[in-house]
Amino acid sequence: MERYLLGIDIGTSACKVIAVDSHGHVVAKALAGYPIVSLQPGWAEQDPEDWWQATVKAVREVLAALPDRRAVGGIGLSGQMHGLSVLDHNDRVIRPAILWCDQRAAPQCAEITARAGGLKGLLELIQNRMLPGFTAGKLLWMREHEPDLFARIRRMLNPKDYLRHRLTGEHITDVSDASGTGLFNVRERTWSQPLLSLLDLSPSWLPSVVESTERTGFVRAELAEAWGLPAATPVFGGGGDSVIQTTSMGVIDSGPLGVTIGTAGIVAGGMRACPVPTGALQISCGNAPGRWHVMGVTLSAGGAFEWLRGALREIGSLEFSKMIELARSAAPGANGLLFLPYLLGERCPHVAADGRAAWIGLTTLHGTTHLVRSVMEGVLLNVRTIAALCEASGLACDEVRASGGATAEPFWLSLLADVLQREVTTVTGAAEGGAYGAVLAAGVGSQWWSSLDEAVGTLRITERVSPDTTLGPLYQARFNTFRTLYDTLGPVFAQIAAEAAAVARQPII
Repeated sequence: MERYLLGIDIGTSACKVIAVDSHGHVVAKALAGYPIVSLQPGWAEQDPEDWWQATVKAVREVLAALPDRRAVGGIGLSGQMHGLSVLDHNDRVIRPAILWCDQRAAPQCAEITARAGGLKGLLELIQNRMLPGFTAGKLLWMREHEPDLFARIRRMLNPKDYLRHRLTGEHITDVSDASGTGLFNVRERTWSQPLLSLLDLSPSWLPSVVESTERTGFVRAELAEAWGLPAATPVFGGGGDSVIQTTSMGVIDSGPLGVTIGTAGIVAGGMRACPVPTGALQISCGNAPGRWHVMGVTLSAGGAFEWLRGALREIGSLEFSKMIELARSAAPGANGLLFLPYLLGERCPHVAADGRAAWIGLTTLHGTTHLVRSVMEGVLLNVRTIAALCEASGLACDEVRASGGATAEPFWLSLLADVLQREVTTVTGAAEGGAYGAVLAAGVGSQWWSSLDEAVGTLRITERVSPDTTLGPLYQARFNTFRTLYDTLGPVFAQIAAEAAAVARQPII
């Protein structure tokens, strides 16, 4: 009898559910979306109940497509990292979740860094700088701005772990997702009790921590019966999406460099030892014991492309394929036009909550085709900047593997190869992102494979894209200019942000 594992990924805009058979083939998948609410510039929130309802919808759709839903042997979880879901003493949600891309807690992150003794002290405690997207700053923001709600907190969970709680009743996270809270000693793979004490945060709020391949409980009996799943269907640790997405590409060790172009952009690699932290890149525990994950995350990648499509759609219908056609029709280099993709601020290569997007070099010679191509090139020049940081950190970067929704379009892959001037490959399963990585981890926990190394060893290269080497000098020149722009414009962006905040505080008459 064929066996199946489910992978569930709570993404930023939708829940993806896949079913994978014992040969590693995706046999069914479904997607169910939900909105992001932004009450102020730089804010991003979601209702955790929307995650749950989307999960129920997508799981039911996938199970209906299986020949025998009782052949499901386990569930793996992935989810957007850093999101703060807070629960009261009855495990009820206190307020909408504050998401990874929310920038409101930048002042609190500065406060945390100061309490830890500056960046050097903080790196010793958690091996990362305190990024505005991290969970810790959001807790301090709640304490300062929502004291009544803060007083009701009894549990905090990341998005995928809220889903785990609804599935199993347990309060558990995995080491990779815990790494992105800003409260976790990544080197020691445990909560940082010294930092919790410095911040006066209760350790009792924190979930238990397991490795990604460990079993974390079973689907609640009434839920398993309603869905037609076997009794005691196990749920496994899984991982934060930025980390387990990289695992889905087979990048768990030194050598390949994983590039994910989704809403955000991730450039990452694996290591067998926790590197010496500098704060330039984000360090997380990997999805296998004794492995670590090093990455830089740009907040607007495919999201910048989608923003432009939405903006242009206001003056006429523009499908995704039409946008690609426009970009193709512009010459490489977009006739000298450069785009800084900091629509949501930035995390890497610059920690900049006040960062802003900008076109540089715009003239009357530029049209829609140049705008579209420059956005794509700007995103990938930013990726190249992060890749350079990864190489400087000691990652081998022998091969570039790509994944993410945007890379389903061949032009994104060829442009990535051209901008990086590296061969780019894709592998089986990577197109399904974190959901497939969650299946790999669950497969190890279910003893389909003896280790994560064996699991990723089943992945096969599906495509190779070579760069156009004649474009090497052009993109080297573009890169040299691009990476100087933020240092020049950073003070301007900060002033713009301050002016916007001042206007927002003015009473409406």
